[in-house]
Amino acid sequence: MHPSLISAAELQAQLGKAIVVIDCRFNLMDKSQGLSLYQQGHIPGAFYADLERDLSSAVQTHGGRHPLPDVERLQKRLQSFGISQHTSVVVYDDSRMAYAARAWWLLRFMGHVNVRILNGGFIAWVAHQGAIDRREPAFRQGNFKMDLQPNQTIDRDQILSDPSLTLIDSREARRFQGVEEPIDPIAGHIPNAVNYFWQDVTDEQALVKSLEWQKNHWSALSNTENIAVYCGSGVTACVNIFSLHLCGINAKLYPGSWSDWCSYLPAPEQVLS
Repeated sequence: MHPSLISAAELQAQLGKAIVVIDCRFNLMDKSQGLSLYQQGHIPGAFYADLERDLSSAVQTHGGRHPLPDVERLQKRLQSFGISQHTSVVVYDDSRMAYAARAWWLLRFMGHVNVRILNGGFIAWVAHQGAIDRREPAFRQGNFKMDLQPNQTIDRDQILSDPSLTLIDSREARRFQGVEEPIDPIAGHIPNAVNYFWQDVTDEQALVKSLEWQKNHWSALSNTENIAVYCGSGVTACVNIFSLHLCGINAKLYPGSWSDWCSYLPAPEQVLS
């Protein structure tokens, strides 16, 4: 298994050792559900990180629906989980890595590379008959100090000024094509983007498909040296970034994604597709 992934069996064997586990479950349609599920039962010792309270900042006119968090505030939150410079961190969710990949990306963006995603998420943990705990662990004090990697993001102006960029849209085909848009006010996609749906990376059991499959999935890309990925709000794009990472390909995140891009468009008829 790739070193950026960990199986439920491997995690079970490591619990109680020098490892920090973060539960990232969330539901965009019911924003209290993730915390509620965590309180009902989670992997023993896991801390909870909320997509909107911890892994994002407040929405503004531009910047998208899930702007990147205040990194100093997030650093303190991670320290309270007991994370230090070399702590092994495991993140998980129950949504095919949608939110765990966001946490994985943020940790790496902040300079913490020793982070893995639980393959199959909480579903795999339950299937493995892993223990479930309702107790919230006591906060600790780690000494993690971030080392930001600003070259791992890209903004709207950079997209507009870089004709060599390969831009990947991670949303469903119908949203990419502008046939429907259930969330943002304008349908369509960024000009010249190509569509790779983020859920294709995993199977129906939320397990990451084989490395051979991942490499074949991206084999049609003619340029792997200058890639940026977006989705609706910079969350599920991180799943595609993770998949590319498994293949040894580095890709930048457009954090604001389509929700930022379309905030600059004055009228639907002006969307290019």
